[in-house]
Amino acid sequence: MQVYLGAVALYTNAVKGISALQMARDLNVQYKTAFVLLHKVRESLMAQRDETPLTEAVQLDGAYVGGAVRPANRVEDRQDRRLGEHRDPDRRCILVLRQTPPASDTASGATRTLSFVVQRENQDDVGRLAKRFITAGTPIAADESEAYNLLHAHFPVSRVNHSQAYRAEDGTNTNQAESFHARFQRMYIGQHHHFGLSYLANYANEIAYREDTRRWSNGEIFRDILTKCARTPTHRDWCGYWQGNTGRPERLAA
Repeated sequence: MQVYLGAVALYTNAVKGISALQMARDLNVQYKTAFVLLHKVRESLMAQRDETPLTEAVQLDGAYVGGAVRPANRVEDRQDRRLGEHRDPDRRCILVLRQTPPASDTASGATRTLSFVVQRENQDDVGRLAKRFITAGTPIAADESEAYNLLHAHFPVSRVNHSQAYRAEDGTNTNQAESFHARFQRMYIGQHHHFGLSYLANYANEIAYREDTRRWSNGEIFRDILTKCARTPTHRDWCGYWQGNTGRPERLAA
């Protein structure tokens, strides 16, 4: 029990996530123990997250992670990695929906975050997720990507062209969504360095949770995580993981 509580406390205190190797050293346990403990915590946060539709202004944005293609040594052998046929098949898009308070509210920053993993930014997935997780009539802010074009038929949408400005003349921006992606990249680069596709959605949801609880005290976050863990039934994907039970499918929003 002391190990479990210690793991939750260390997880709580980490602003940009914590690696299993670091937790193993802090708790003086095997790497395998720390690895499974951390993933059980992430699974609990995913299982207990609030998926009711967002009701206030929403910022919507996607960012690509993973699947980096190493350029060839000789410049004449290098390919244009921006083209789809030259990209790594493990490359994924993290799509984030962030609810922001109305302009009259003095609170700063987003109030609620939902993250999803998709193969790429596209109109089909964006449209389905928006209809499911955003209340009809809610204003949406998005960038110039074609993936958001069809949203205009169902929501009041304002756009900002990032090739010209970070903030449109009418004040439209996606800064809160970009803030999520910035913290996710810090976790990717500074802590974990690699995400397995089977668990990418849980890592993204971890950063969404950290963003939403950024103004809570450590005690409040600790009690909330502990409560979510206690309410989550046994997850079969993590029973006998190191004995070969690793065949979990990828969790895509589609």
